[in-house]
Amino acid sequence: MDHDGSVRLWGPWTARTPAEVAVLLEGYPGPWWIAGGWAIEAFTGVSRGHSDIDPSIPRSDVASFHRHLAGRLDVWTADSGVFRALVEADEPVPPTCENLWLRASGAAPWEYDVILMDVVSGTWTFKRDARIALLLAQVLWTQDGIAYLRPEIQLLHKARALRPQDQFDFDAAAPLLAPGPRAWLRWALDLAHPGRRWAAAL
Repeated sequence: MDHDGSVRLWGPWTARTPAEVAVLLEGYPGPWWIAGGWAIEAFTGVSRGHSDIDPSIPRSDVASFHRHLAGRLDVWTADSGVFRALVEADEPVPPTCENLWLRASGAAPWEYDVILMDVVSGTWTFKRDARIALLLAQVLWTQDGIAYLRPEIQLLHKARALRPQDQFDFDAAAPLLAPGPRAWLRWALDLAHPGRRWAAAL
């Protein structure tokens, strides 16, 4: 579903920036980073419109994340169009759920779309192919004190949908990839998404 369809069914979003995420998560004890189109923009310096912002945390840290937000933002699981408020921090999150949506109240716009990633003992594993795994430190980079998902990792996540914004991000980022990340992305695409035109472009 596109952004306009999502807004029609579930309500509008407030525009947020990576700097605002950093303020929200000041003092949060766990790892977090910015994913999605903002991560590509930070790498390329090429601006485009963003329908939301995607902070990301390890799936195993949801309870700690929920406690950090207590009294400020409500946490909802967004699981294939099924939404459920996490009233208590220790409530289980379905294994199929990949996103948490945050807002101040039921009458307020959504503010943050939190992406849950699989990180166990410091190792990140790609959600669509467990053969693709790296140390968490290897999938992140930092700019102005904010951690971002590395561009080759973000493009791997974007390769399945190939929405217009995904193609825009690939066109902006691919020419800037160093030989190592470029080769890694082509390998990962051939493994997880064989036949995608991005691999040939690399």
